[in-house]
Amino acid sequence: MSYDVEALRAQFPILAETGRNGQPLVYLDNAASTQRPLAVLDAVDHYERHAHANVHRAVHVLSQRATEAYEAGRAQLAAFLNAPSPDEVVFTRGTTEALNLVAYAWGGMLAPGDEVVLTALEHHSNIVPWQLVAARTGAVIRVVPIHDDGSLDLDAYDRLLGPRTKIVSVGHTSNALGTVNPVAEMAARAHAVGAILVVDGAQGAPHAPIDVQALGADFFALSGHKMYGPTGIGALWGRMELLERMPPWQGGGDMIETVRFEGSTWAAPPARFEAGTPYIAGAVGIGAAARFLMDVGRDAVSAHEARLLARATAGLQSLDGVRILGTAPHKAAVLSFVVDGLHPTDVGTFLDEDGIAVRTGHHCAQPLMERLGVEATARASFGLYNTEAEVDRFLTSMAKIVRLFR
Repeated sequence: MSYDVEALRAQFPILAETGRNGQPLVYLDNAASTQRPLAVLDAVDHYERHAHANVHRAVHVLSQRATEAYEAGRAQLAAFLNAPSPDEVVFTRGTTEALNLVAYAWGGMLAPGDEVVLTALEHHSNIVPWQLVAARTGAVIRVVPIHDDGSLDLDAYDRLLGPRTKIVSVGHTSNALGTVNPVAEMAARAHAVGAILVVDGAQGAPHAPIDVQALGADFFALSGHKMYGPTGIGALWGRMELLERMPPWQGGGDMIETVRFEGSTWAAPPARFEAGTPYIAGAVGIGAAARFLMDVGRDAVSAHEARLLARATAGLQSLDGVRILGTAPHKAAVLSFVVDGLHPTDVGTFLDEDGIAVRTGHHCAQPLMERLGVEATARASFGLYNTEAEVDRFLTSMAKIVRLFR
């Protein structure tokens, strides 16, 4: 079956908006937030109109509808991840909260001198929580370096692993460079020394099929707004035997079994980690987004985005004074670049004048920017609804910028 990008685009109403100066909008900021299809918008709207109530707390019809919709979203995410059980899926506000949850609840069991291994590619959300844990427990952070092309130095990774290694936390895909890390291989090596592997899957989930069992991950975090779902909702998948050993990280309603002033006992996962009234509409939306991606076909999405990345990469490489950062052999559809003599913010501003939306800045990856010798980059990131014609418009605008401002 051919990939019908125009039919897909018709499912995203916002793509009909105009950009700056009345130009047709070319949205190339998908690594920051993807847009939402009608399947997601309609699912959330239906919940709000016909099923809104609190979950798990009442016998009346609206509460039952809300609970069914909420748990259906969990089940859909479990299928999306090929998780053994929906009970291993914990709803969070997003990847950031999911990683903080693991760092607090599992990382809190670290002892002085225990080691947490990160990589030079990590988003701040997969650095700062571990720094907080290290400061609290006396654990030590080790960092896997990268090669100049943005790929991980796996020999250095092997050298860092040892008997004190307790946690390896790695991004599935770099948000700044697009590098796709060999997570399954890294998991096997981590497990060989008795460590667990935590995966920041925010950038991996939208681009290719995810199978947490095949990856060998112990925890996997993702965000709805990176995978064509709502903002403010995400999930943490964890192996049940690990979730059962973790203490709660927030207290309140729905995460308890019993409460007495003398002490309380905790509910089983996933409820143990979902204190208070959850974002029910968000759970409905992220479930609908997972269904949407599965219906489109994630292998087809990956192939389409690879074609766009190849076209954009070749075009940028042909422009004098433009340097692409991150040329690892295995990449998702993320293109980070700098233009000699121009600040990335200026590049983004000039592209915006032509209706082209990209991201500029350090992409919440300041240690990586320092390693690359830059303060910031411009970043074009492609989604399932982008077209070759949009890539060509981006390249035409870039050629104009180079011609006028260098």
